[in-house]
This record gives sequence, C-alpha cells and structure tokens, in this order.
Amino acid sequence: MALSIFSRRNRTINLVINDHSIRYVEMKQRDSLAVSGMGERFLPAGIISDGKIQDFETLAFILDECIDEWKIKNREVRFLVPDSLVIIRKVNIPGDVKDDEIHGYLYLELGSSIHLPFDEPVFDTVSLGVENNKREVLLFAAPEQYVSEYTNLLKDARLKPIAADISPLAAYRFYHTLGLAGENEKLMTIQFDLGLVSMCIFEGTIPIFMRHIPVELQSDWEVKLGLTGAHELTYIGEANELMFQFEDIYKEINKLQDFYRYSLTHGKNSITKILLNGDHPMMSRITGEMRERFEVQVVILEETLPGAGCEIPQAFYLALGLGLKEV
Repeated sequence: MALSIFSRRNRTINLVINDHSIRYVEMKQRDSLAVSGMGERFLPAGIISDGKIQDFETLAFILDECIDEWKIKNREVRFLVPDSLVIIRKVNIPGDVKDDEIHGYLYLELGSSIHLPFDEPVFDTVSLGVENNKREVLLFAAPEQYVSEYTNLLKDARLKPIAADISPLAAYRFYHTLGLAGENEKLMTIQFDLGLVSMCIFEGTIPIFMRHIPVELQSDWEVKLGLTGAHELTYIGEANELMFQFEDIYKEINKLQDFYRYSLTHGKNSITKILLNGDHPMMSRITGEMRERFEVQVVILEETLPGAGCEIPQAFYLALGLGLKEV
C-alpha cells in the first residue's frame, strides 16, 4: 500500500528507519527472497523520537556515512513510514463514487465530513465494496509534513525515493510469500521493536485496524561490541522494570483481541493467529512468553539467506517484505 505522493517506477533499495536504527536490504529480484546486500547502523538516542526526526542534520550525516559504506549512492529507494505516524480508518462515502474518484472525493471531504487527527495528510485507500448505497473505504493516512521530511532526507542523501509503505503490509507480504497464510484467518500482526509495539488486525489480506504502544525503556539500552565483533544492544536497566513492561504490553495485546471480538465484530469473529515480528533484542523470550500466555497460535517469520546457508536476522524482515512490494 503506497502512500500516494510518488510516481511508480522500478524498485531498488529497501530502507527501514526507526528511532534507533537504519537498515537496508537489496534484493536480486522482487518476486524472490534472494538478497544481494544488507546493512545496519544504530542511531544515538534523540535523533528520531516517536517516528519524528528531531535532529535532521545529524541524521543526514549518519545516512551519508551509511550510503558510502553500503555503496548505494544514487539508487532508487522504498521506505517505511514510521508506525507511530500512521492511522488506518474505515470511512463511508456515497456509493456512486467511482473507484478512480475515491481519492479526489476524500481529499475534498477531509476536515469537513471526514476528520483525521492531523492536517494535510498523505493517504491511500482500498475500496471494500458497496452496500445500501454506501461505499466502504479503508483509509491509510499519515501527516504529510513528517513523511516529506523523510523524502527530503533521502533526496538530500542522493537517493531517489519512489514508494512509501507501512510495516504491517511489509510483514504480511513476507508472511504470505513464505506460504504461512491460511484461509479465512483473522490475523493480528505484532511488530515488537525496541521503541514501539505496533499491532494490526487483518481480515484476509486487508489490514482493518492498527494500534501502537510506546516502549518507555528505550533509553535503558546501550550499543556495545558483541562477541561476534558486531555491535549489539545491551540492556543496562533494572530487570524487574523490563518484566513489568512486557506484562503491560501483553495485557494491551489481549485487550485488542477482545476489542476486535466484542466491539468491532460484535462477537462474530475472533483473532485466529498472531504473527510476531520485530527487532527487540529479547525476541526469543518474548516469543516464548506469548506462546505460553495466548491461546491462539503465535508464529514468527524465519528465512535463510539464499545461497549463503545462514539465517537472515529477524530485524531485517520488514525490509525483506518491503522488497517484495510492487510499485
């Protein structure tokens, strides 16, 4: 699902930037998982906060270093809009509005009959059908100001942004490509990152609801050199605080399942599977705890680097899903 501010061209580099890192994946072909390049750079605290760029100059300097190191100068690039900036909402419009007129109609109605929590959004839509002379439309939106800051960052760094996407669709695309999707399932995707937990509910291939939980202990992690010679995130805070935080997050996940079952579908449907992904350093523990806690199946994405015989780190899975996107 592209947020509609870009023309459509061929794919190249797939870039994921969040509050604490920059990652890229380059794929040999869009319809396969063959990887030709990948890289990661951790960011100092405070440069990006809640998905919003706070220190543009420093971030631009770091990105320039990454581009030189990864040798991706002047490449076309896809990127993810930070989850904390994105909303998904169902809206009803007149049934006689044609498919190619939906975007224009919504643009005129924003701020009057259709309200969003920010002004001047960039958005995309999916038509869900017409019933009783009303067309139901799924609206994906983010503040244009902050999305434009990322596009300007990439352009200033001699990259060519061609498409923006959202993390639930990137994760689902990878999940579907691996053949894990089932028929008629009601899937909850959970992106469990260091600074944010994002939950999204899918009905079939369509994401219908999204919610975010900020992770407050992000500052209690430090980047240190690991035994393998690579930089790793190490927790330096109180262990009990981390346990309490996980407990609160699990409760919020359970609340969203109940909200879907009883409020959104009035008892007709319930979540049938959870897809867990993320870059949190304690993902193994989180996966185990969630499988013990929730009655529904919890699945994770697993892939081996084609031709190399080694596993791709889970932190790169969103970039892989982004690389499978059609533009």
